[in-house]
Amino acid sequence: MRYLRRTISFSLLYFCVKFIFAQPTSFIDNYKIVWHTTSSDSWGSMPIGNGDIGANVWATPSGELILLLSKTDSWSGNGQLLKLGRVRIKLPSIKDFKQTLELIDGIIKIQTKDLNVNVWIDANYPAINVELNGKEKFNTSVEYESWRINDPNVTNVESGSAFRIVDEGLYWEKRESRIRTHPTLIAEPDSIFENQKNRIVFFHRNNHSIWPDNLRLQGLKIVSENDPLFYRTFGAIIQGKGLINKKRDQLISKSKSKSFVITITPLTSIAPKLQGWVNAVNDLSVNYSRIQLPAARSHHKLWWKNFWERSWINVKSDSVLNYGYALQRWMNACAGRGNSPIKFNGSIFNVDLVHPISNKVGLDADYRLWGGCYWWQNTRLIYWSMLASGDYDLIQPLFKMYMDALPIRKEATKKYYHHEGAFFPETMHFWGTYNGNNYGWNRDNKPDGLADNRYIRRYWQGGIEMVALMLQYYQQTNEKEFCNEKLLPFASEILMFFNQHWPLKDGKILFYPSQSLETWWDATNPLPEIAGLRFVLPVLIEISNNTEQKTLWEKMLLDLPEIPIGKEKEKQFLLPAEKFEDKNNLENPELYALFPYNLYGVGHSNYDLALETWKRRKIKGTGGWQQDAIQAAILGLSDEAHKMVGENFRNKANGFRFPTFWGPNFDWVPDQDNGAVAMIALQKMLVQSVGDSIYLLPAWPRNRDVSFKLQTFDNTSIECKYTNGKFERLAVMPESRKKNIVIPKK
Repeated sequence: MRYLRRTISFSLLYFCVKFIFAQPTSFIDNYKIVWHTTSSDSWGSMPIGNGDIGANVWATPSGELILLLSKTDSWSGNGQLLKLGRVRIKLPSIKDFKQTLELIDGIIKIQTKDLNVNVWIDANYPAINVELNGKEKFNTSVEYESWRINDPNVTNVESGSAFRIVDEGLYWEKRESRIRTHPTLIAEPDSIFENQKNRIVFFHRNNHSIWPDNLRLQGLKIVSENDPLFYRTFGAIIQGKGLINKKRDQLISKSKSKSFVITITPLTSIAPKLQGWVNAVNDLSVNYSRIQLPAARSHHKLWWKNFWERSWINVKSDSVLNYGYALQRWMNACAGRGNSPIKFNGSIFNVDLVHPISNKVGLDADYRLWGGCYWWQNTRLIYWSMLASGDYDLIQPLFKMYMDALPIRKEATKKYYHHEGAFFPETMHFWGTYNGNNYGWNRDNKPDGLADNRYIRRYWQGGIEMVALMLQYYQQTNEKEFCNEKLLPFASEILMFFNQHWPLKDGKILFYPSQSLETWWDATNPLPEIAGLRFVLPVLIEISNNTEQKTLWEKMLLDLPEIPIGKEKEKQFLLPAEKFEDKNNLENPELYALFPYNLYGVGHSNYDLALETWKRRKIKGTGGWQQDAIQAAILGLSDEAHKMVGENFRNKANGFRFPTFWGPNFDWVPDQDNGAVAMIALQKMLVQSVGDSIYLLPAWPRNRDVSFKLQTFDNTSIECKYTNGKFERLAVMPESRKKNIVIPKK
């Protein structure tokens, strides 16, 4: 349905009756995943995590429970996110098998005729628990496995997981003051301690690092103590009461028992001496053993209960939307509270290629297409989805990574362009530099800072979008400390770059040479940059208390060129840039003025211009990182948005058992963009904030019943039940925000 600009204020009659909402646990309990058969391999696994530690869990027909372990910060010396390894636990029986993912409790339960198993990763402590309880006494065994046994050179296909090409190498030597390549890429082996008493202790330790050469290649200062990879050590202790060592990598039950609890305590740290990591992981294990397991389990369940009560969406008789939304949010929570942000290309739940993906097969679980770098175009979508759900704790790792990388980006700006400020590349290592492949190994006759990869050579607008994301976080939370210590300092450096990098022509900034996203490589005054700056500057000017800063930003706003607009037969529409050519990707940059920079759509003027732009978009489709569903919701196009959200939530990868292992689409399995786009679109179908106004059901099909709880500006929570075309229940907290509710008239 088309959105009409006429709106009516919501009658205060709806707010006269006070009521108490039913807890969302009844909804979430409906979304549990239940399997009645075992799985033959990792493609039949269930994901579970506590925000930092994860596991793909499955039971085999031969009676083994397998955990493929992962962590958000297990970075190799090559800058590749590795798994921790694999754990096999022997089950006494799999007769009458049932496996359930209990979302409300954050637990995977396995039941057989003779056994109950609980697998949970403590939401409040870095520990994995596997509880086995039998009707009769039984024996069990626990075995740790690693596929990183030797110290081999990496094949060309495998090197793609570090986004390297072996022929172009990874290590460099200095010749004639230029960085040259050396064709060696090393995968260091894991280690297992010998002679342990009733436990397995394994670890991976980086004894090499690409970091110094990566900085040297890009002409940046090297401070050895800042190396984030060298001596990084990650591993775990596996132990359990009644279990003794048979081998260094295997525990067996000392005698039969009705119950066993296997605990795995992982740890990552940068330890100049290995003993430092050993001492720390020992302390971790000992401290956790002192906690009573029932109390830990109770607090774990409470964390998940509180998580689900923050936000929910429940669409009557639509299991596709309900499962898709809840399970993608589960995926976010399982990997979103670690020391590194969520990886778009698989999160921490990518698995080994026992079956082919994109003509690749036989690769281990460390492999993922597009490597270990963070690609802003893809990473951002995961985090935009967390705002309306109120999952503010899950956003912090992304903010931390960008704040930590800010000094090196300021240095790079000064080095390359001889002015102040900071720019961020589209693809970057977590410490803030280009991937060597994208930057270019051979720097002969090339100026510092000029990236070889044309797709991202001048794709710098991600810094503006990070400011926009931070800004909306602040608009929703009103956290003054965040504003003063993160938002404003970060925004200041980003805006300084865009203010100083290009010349003025006729009193306006001339964005040239430039590009419009990855699609138009030769662009003048690209829309994403202009729209982004016009979106963030007025709000930043309003919240800043620094007079000099406000004056600078006010002038910058005046200096911006107008948003590029085309005209044909009396129809106006947005353009990707004032001038643009050399098309190479599949994006619609002109629609960045709708999302992420909400300058057009519901609640804005020039609706017809925005709608005409949508109709004229050259690339149409949904799935992966395509944003058509979000744009349709922002335009109030309920039918189109609903259709595309459903398509995304049906987009499960072939051969995978878990329903939200999307992909591979443009990236990898499980594709986090596919679910995130659908989440954002579904949220915006229900609630959109523009200025002080809260638009309720701006793109919702009026014949669909729905209940939801979502968060918006000024710490506002919206709880609603919409049934048979009427608002059966509605609560706005704080109550002072009730007056801002607007119902778009269809």
